[in-house]
Parts: sequence; structure tokens; C-alpha cells
Amino acid sequence: MNKKVPAGNHARPNPLEGCPLAAAFAAIGGKWKLTILYWLAHGELHFAGLQHRVTPISNKVLAEQLRELEAHGLVDRTPTGSVPAPVIYQLTEYGKTLLPIVEGVRVWGEGHLRRAAAEPRSDSMGCGAAVPG
Repeated sequence: MNKKVPAGNHARPNPLEGCPLAAAFAAIGGKWKLTILYWLAHGELHFAGLQHRVTPISNKVLAEQLRELEAHGLVDRTPTGSVPAPVIYQLTEYGKTLLPIVEGVRVWGEGHLRRAAAEPRSDSMGCGAAVPG
């Protein structure tokens, strides 16, 4: 267990002990985690900034996903003052090791959109830019 993670933040358990794919999906699986990692790859963000980019995610789900990413050691949470001060989220060095995977999924998604003849988003909320690094 990560000693830096506040009490109450738990990593999602690996349902198949010893299985690398199950371990990976426990850490980064789900509807929102890769998108959160994508946006954090572009730089640190406050909770509200993340929520704006990951819309339509709810506050509750975003907080839960961030807690799980933090518990797995992928994201750092830095309070900027006393409660209720804004909190800054950023990728850890360990979290940055996922960037080639995030970029690979993004590139595959572009091809999948083209195959399905769907237009990629062109607004600032689209995630068409390559992952930095």
C-alpha cells in the first residue's frame, strides 16, 4: 500500500491474482481513466480543469477515479492550501510510463473513427493531439 495516499483511498483489487492483464485493467481500466491520464499528460490540472476536459463525468466519479489512480501510484494530488483550497493533479514518474499506451490507444481510436466514418471532435475538448513526451 502506498504510504503517501490518504486513508480511504484504495486501489481497485486485482480480481485474478498473478494475471498481468487483470493487474493493468485494475489500475487503468474503466470508462474514464485513460482519458484522465491523457489530459494529465498535457500538464497538471485542478479538479475543475479536469472535469471540464473529461465532461460529462460527474464530480463523484471523477473524484473516485482520481483516488484509484492515486492509490495505484499513477497520479499525485497536491493541495494548494487549507481546505477547501484547490487541489492540483499531475502524473507521477510511474504514471508517465503509461504514456506510450495512452498514445497507442489514442492513435488506434483515430483509425477506428475513420473506419466508422465518424468525424473526430475539432473543439478544444477533443483529444486528437498526440500525448507529449
